[in-house]
Amino acid sequence: MKPLAPDEKSALVMIYTHDMLIRGEIVIKENLRVNIWLRTQGVPNFIHLIAPQVVLFGGTPPKSFSYSDMFVPAGQVTGFHLAPPAQEPLDYEEDEANRMMQPLDIMLGTFLVRAKMRISTHMDLETHLDVSRGAWMSIYEAEITNPYLPQFNVQVPMLLVNPNQANFGIA
Repeated sequence: MKPLAPDEKSALVMIYTHDMLIRGEIVIKENLRVNIWLRTQGVPNFIHLIAPQVVLFGGTPPKSFSYSDMFVPAGQVTGFHLAPPAQEPLDYEEDEANRMMQPLDIMLGTFLVRAKMRISTHMDLETHLDVSRGAWMSIYEAEITNPYLPQFNVQVPMLLVNPNQANFGIA
């Protein structure tokens, strides 16, 4: 990895696609928050990961790979978060009026996310999903598992989900 510029920082992140889990470092501007980075202007078409560890779900059993660098098309990313135990402040105010946490399950390829979505108390999940136009949704208090990796269980306070590549279920 080349030395960081004075206005840069690195962060260990986890990226989910329909058939991969990738854990590696990204380099972004110092003034950006990693947990909302994909919502900002200037996200590259390919996310550059340094020293990524990859689990590919293309057969049984899943296959693991390591690289020095990897470039993942941003359009293929279904989920994104800081790798635990790192955390940043959440992207909402706790005392914001007329909001509630809607428990739900989200399927991101082979990953199951049990979490909560912050929505208006004046609409249901169906309406919220229908009217939301953002490319990324914030999901909170997430527990991420995968039936093909029984030992995989990640809990994060927040992740970004691409709603156009996710399936949402209410128990």
